[in-house]
Amino acid sequence: MKHPNSTLRTAMLASAAIGLILPMTAHAEAADAAAPAADAQLSEIIVTAEKRETNVQKTPIAISVMDAQALTNRHVESLLDLKDGAVPSLRVTPTFTRNSALSIGVRGITGGDPNQPSRDAGIGMYIDGVYLGRAQGLGMALMDIERVEVLKGPQGTLFGRNSVGGAVSIVSRKPTGDFDLRQVIGVRNLGGYSTETHLNLPAVANVSVKLDGLIAKRDGTVKNPFQGADDFNQFDRRGAHIGALWEPSSNFSAQFDADYSYDASTSYYVQLVSKNPASAALAPLVKVQSERADTADIGLPEQPSVGETYGYGLHMSWRPNDDLEVRSITAWRHLRQNQYDNGIGAHAGPFVPNANFARYSLASMRQRQFSQELQLVGDAARLQYVGGLYYYHEAGDDDAWTPSTMKWNADGTVATPIPTFAAGAATVFPDRASTATADSYAAFGQATWTPPILDDKLRLTAGGRYTHDKKSGQLYKVNGANTAYNFDFSKSRFDPQVILIFDPSSDVELYSKWGTAYRAGGANSRSLTYRSYGPESVSTFEGGLKTTFWDKRARLNLAAYSTRYTNIQIDFLAPQAGTSRTTVETTNAEGRGTIKGFELDGSLALLPRLTVSASYAYTEAKLPAAPNPFNKGIPTIVYVTNTPKNAGSVSVDYSLPVGGGAAMLKAHLDANIADGYRSMAGEATLTDSSFLMNGRLSLADLDLSRDGKLELALWARNLLNEQYLFVRSHAAWAVIGDYGVFNEPRTFGLDATLRF
Repeated sequence: MKHPNSTLRTAMLASAAIGLILPMTAHAEAADAAAPAADAQLSEIIVTAEKRETNVQKTPIAISVMDAQALTNRHVESLLDLKDGAVPSLRVTPTFTRNSALSIGVRGITGGDPNQPSRDAGIGMYIDGVYLGRAQGLGMALMDIERVEVLKGPQGTLFGRNSVGGAVSIVSRKPTGDFDLRQVIGVRNLGGYSTETHLNLPAVANVSVKLDGLIAKRDGTVKNPFQGADDFNQFDRRGAHIGALWEPSSNFSAQFDADYSYDASTSYYVQLVSKNPASAALAPLVKVQSERADTADIGLPEQPSVGETYGYGLHMSWRPNDDLEVRSITAWRHLRQNQYDNGIGAHAGPFVPNANFARYSLASMRQRQFSQELQLVGDAARLQYVGGLYYYHEAGDDDAWTPSTMKWNADGTVATPIPTFAAGAATVFPDRASTATADSYAAFGQATWTPPILDDKLRLTAGGRYTHDKKSGQLYKVNGANTAYNFDFSKSRFDPQVILIFDPSSDVELYSKWGTAYRAGGANSRSLTYRSYGPESVSTFEGGLKTTFWDKRARLNLAAYSTRYTNIQIDFLAPQAGTSRTTVETTNAEGRGTIKGFELDGSLALLPRLTVSASYAYTEAKLPAAPNPFNKGIPTIVYVTNTPKNAGSVSVDYSLPVGGGAAMLKAHLDANIADGYRSMAGEATLTDSSFLMNGRLSLADLDLSRDGKLELALWARNLLNEQYLFVRSHAAWAVIGDYGVFNEPRTFGLDATLRF
C-alpha cells in the first residue's frame, strides 16, 4: 500500500518542484537533457511539431521532449516505461492487466477500452510521421529512438482526427552514411538480459544503410504457483529494422524502412487488497494481500500474450528551391495480437462449492493499415506555410472467449484445473467476433504571417483541416451464437486553429492559441447489440510563455489551458449473469465537460556539467453525467481516468572527467510524484499516490583499441522499491471487496555499450 506519509511527501515534492522552477524559468521539454557543454549553456532543442524543424522555444505549442540520452538515463525500453510519470502531463497505463495494449492520455483525455477494431484512441500516436491506428502493439520495444515529442492539447489541424488530447511523435535515428557500430549488452535482476545492435554502413552509390536489432527478456514480478504456467508480468521483446536512405542529389532523398517487432508478455496480477466483512465467505485458499505480492495466492493457467507488428515505409523529399519542400510519406503496417489474461483469478467473486472460477480472457486482433500523406512546406517573404493531403485505410477483426479455467472442491480447500486448460493451452472458440473497416480523407493547411510592424515581433498563425471519415463493421458472433449486427459511420468535419505569438525579445515568447479536434465514432464489439456511438470533440484555449535567460543557462515554459469537452465517449461495464463474460457499452455523455490546468517545465545548468530539470502538471476535470445503458439510461456521474490532479518530476544530471583523458563519470537521478487518480470511469475510488525514483551511474568514453569506446552503466528503476496501486476498483465491494494492481518492484541491471 502507499507510504503513510505519501500524500504529505507528494505535496512537499510538488512544492519543491514549483519552487525550483519558478526562480529558474526553464522548460523540461528536454525532460532530462544530457549534461551541458563546458560553457554551461543548455543545448538547443529541435522539434518537428509544426511539420518543419523549429527550435522548441520558438514553437507556440506546449511540448515535452525526451531525447535519446533522457530515455537511456531512465532505462526506457518501451512506452510502458513512461508510466512512471517522466512527463507529468502524459499518462501511460496498461489496459487493466494487459501491458500489450496501452492507454495513452494527455491532459485528462484517454482512450477508453482500446481492445476492439472500431474504437479509436484519444491521443494520436506517430512513429516517423506514420499514424498508428491501434493501441495493441504500443508495448513493443522502442528500436533506436532520437527523441519522443509529446504535443499537449488538441492537434486537429496538423495531426488530424483522434488527437483530441494531443499527439505523441516518436522520431527514429536515420542512416548516417558513415560506419558506426553501437553494441549494448545488459543483465538485470529477475533473470533478465538484453542486447542491442545498431549498425550504420558506409554510403555506396549515394545509398546509406542502417541495421537495428534487439532482444530484451525478463521473468515475472509475481510468481505463479500453477505448475508449468508462466509467472505474472514477464516479457520477451524482440525487434529488427532496416533503413536505406538514397540521396542522389542535394535536393532529393528517399528513405525506405522495414521493421518487425515481437512481444510476448504475461498479464499483471490482480490482488484482493481488502475484504468487505459483510460480504460472502471466501474460499480458504483465497488471501487478502494488502501489500504487493511476491506470489499469487492460487496458481492459475497463464501464458504470454503474443503480439507481432511489422511494416514498410517510404519517405521522400524534394526541394525544387531553397524555399520549398515537397514530401511524401507512404506506409503499410500490420498487427497480430493475441491476449491471454488470467490475472484476476479467484478474486472476481465469492466462493461457491464445486463451481468453476478463474475467468480466462482470451482475445485476438488482426489489423492492417495503409496511409499516404503529401506535404508542401515553404517560405514566401513574410509567410511560412505547410499544407497537405492525407488518406488512411484500416481493416481489422477481433474475437474473444472467456472460459473458466479452475474448479473448486466442496469446501474451497482445493482448486483443480478444468481439463481443457490442464497444460495452460487456449482452445480457440470465440464467444464474440467482429470486423471493421475505416477510411479517412483529409486536406490541411497552416500559415504563419509576420506583419511588418513592431520590429517583426508579432506573428499570426491560422490553419484548418477538413476530414471525411467513413467506418463500418459487423458483429457476427455474440455469446457463441451467430448474429448479423452492423454499424455505419460517416462524418465530415473542419477543425480550425488560430495562434497569436508575440516575441518581446529573442529569448521570450508569448502565445495565445485556440484550436479544436475530434475523435471519430464507432461501435463497441463487446456490446450485446453492437451499439454505436457518435464522435466526441474538444475546443481548447491555451496561453503560454517560453523563456530562455541567464546567458542560455536556464529555461522556463508555462502553459495554462481550458478545454471544452463535448459528447464524450464513456464505457460502461456490467457482468452477464450466470457467465464469466463482461458486457461493455459505450455512450456519449450529454452536455459539456471541462478540463482545466497548467504546466510548468524548466531546466537549469547550475554548473558546466550539472543540470537540474523539473516539470509539474495540474489537471482539474469535470465531466457531465452519461446515460447508463445498464440502468435504463439514467444519467450517471463519470470521471476522467488515469489522470492525477497533481503530478511532477525532478531530475539531476552530473558528469565528471576521470583519469585525465576523455573518460567521463556520469550520474542521473530522477524523482516522479503523482496524486492518486480514478482508474475506472464509473468509480470515484482513487488509486494510491505514487513516488518513484530512477537512477543511472555510468563510466563512459573508455578508450579501446581501433578507436573504440566503452561505457559501463549501473541502472535502477523504482530505486527505493516503493509500492502503490495504479489500478483500484471498489465496484465489487458488496460482493467480495476491493481489488487492484500494484506497480512493479525495484528492477536493476548492468549495461555495457561498445561504440566503434
